[in-house]
Amino acid sequence: MAVVQSGEEQLSARMGIEIIEYTPERVVATMPVAGNRQPYGLLHGGANAVLAEQAGSIAAAINAGAGRIALGLELSCTHHRAATEGKVTAVATPLHTGRSTATYDVVITDEQGRRTCSARLTCVLRDQ
Repeated sequence: MAVVQSGEEQLSARMGIEIIEYTPERVVATMPVAGNRQPYGLLHGGANAVLAEQAGSIAAAINAGAGRIALGLELSCTHHRAATEGKVTAVATPLHTGRSTATYDVVITDEQGRRTCSARLTCVLRDQ
C-alpha cells in the first residue's frame, strides 16, 4: 500500500480542497474561492490547476492498482470564466487508463454549474 502524507502540511488542505466522491470512473472534489484568489478578486488560475491535478491524480492512483503510484506528467488548463465567490467543483473522468500512463479530463464548474476551467492531466504510473 502506498504511503500517502495527509494533514495540514499538504497543499490540498491549505487550499481547502475536499474530496466528495472517488470511484475508478469518477473523482469529484471541491475548493472554496475564498483564500484562493488572485489580486483582482478572481479565483487564481493556479488554484484551478491544483484542484485539477488533485482530482486527476487521485483518479489515476485508484486506477493504477495496488503497489503502484501515479505521478503528474503533464497538466493543461484552459480558463473559461472567472469564479469570484462560493466553491468550485472538479470532476475527473478517465480518457485513457493504461499500464504506464493515465490521462484524465477534469471539468471545473462554479456553483451555478457553469464551466470555469477545462483541464487534462496525464500521470505516469510506476511501481511503488
